[in-house]
Amino acid sequence: MASAETAQAVLQANSDADGGLIFFINGPLDTSTTGQAWRAALHALGQSNPKRVIVDAARLTYCDGAGAALLLELQRRQLDRRGSYEIRSLNAAAQSLLDLYGRSDRPRPAPASPGWSSVEQIGRDTVALWHDVVALIAFVGELCAALGRAARHPGLVRWKDVFLTAELAGVNALPIVALLGFLLGLIMAFQSAIPMREFGADIYVANLIGLSMLRELGPLLTAIILAGRSGSAFAAELGTMKVSEELDALVTMGLEPVDFLVVPRLLAAVAMTPLLSIWAGFLGLVGGAVVMRSLGFPFVTYVIQVESAVTVSDMIGGLCKAFVFGIVVAAIGCLRGLQTRSGASAVGESTTRAVVSGLVLITIVDGVFAVVFYYLGI
Repeated sequence: MASAETAQAVLQANSDADGGLIFFINGPLDTSTTGQAWRAALHALGQSNPKRVIVDAARLTYCDGAGAALLLELQRRQLDRRGSYEIRSLNAAAQSLLDLYGRSDRPRPAPASPGWSSVEQIGRDTVALWHDVVALIAFVGELCAALGRAARHPGLVRWKDVFLTAELAGVNALPIVALLGFLLGLIMAFQSAIPMREFGADIYVANLIGLSMLRELGPLLTAIILAGRSGSAFAAELGTMKVSEELDALVTMGLEPVDFLVVPRLLAAVAMTPLLSIWAGFLGLVGGAVVMRSLGFPFVTYVIQVESAVTVSDMIGGLCKAFVFGIVVAAIGCLRGLQTRSGASAVGESTTRAVVSGLVLITIVDGVFAVVFYYLGI
């Protein structure tokens, strides 16, 4: 009989004359010793490739989950090579642990299905997009019906929640809107001053800042901030209520979630977005004024240039955009919250979808406004 000692402390592997391999376990098989024993056992199996493996556990003093995993792994490998496997003199505690972790010869789970082809993936994404569009249309219809009921019966609207949401989404957003609006006006003025100076048209930087901030960038910047800040908050709030089954409780009590939760948030967002847009446009003009003063232009000249460039229709167009952006951001945030599925990551997924969907819809709506304004000559 040849002997190959592979692990002095815990495991010894001896090969017999019949081509078998015997593992002698001396001491405990726990988290501190199983790693060494595991490497020694696999090394011995790789060298001898035995037809029969016997584990002599007569001197096994303790076995935890790690040790049971080693015994089951040896059994699995031996069965894979169609050999025999036997455990001798295993104490009752270790045997019960092996029974608890299950038999290693039970059927293996089916392998994961191969990935879909690109054509199949495109088809699945198209169907999912179609279902999403249908759900969005249905939600818009349900929301319009809820707004109609609120218009006929204003007392049914939870005005306290409207004012609270207006404070959270509007008043609390004033500092970040002011900072970004001011910096945007400042940056645009600096960036446009250099090419315009080549044509001696520095003064028209004021026209550019006035038109862009009041007509386009003010509402767009406000909508993006609202989507990332308030749209995600709406989705997280409603998603948490969906996961904790609070929405089901509302339905059980006869309260429609759209009337009870979505309408107050929508009214608050619609009221706050145009005001934030005006605030962003004003701070953008202040940023442009700072740059124009640094270029040597009097403040009065800057104001006169802005007044000559911006018309009332430009300001009304910007406010119309902000009004629609507020509806889009609040509605898509609430819709994603109501669509939250179960699971630990469901709320986070709904929040991400609310922000992404909000930005996409804002861009699409802004493009529609651009085409409409072009054909209206505004």
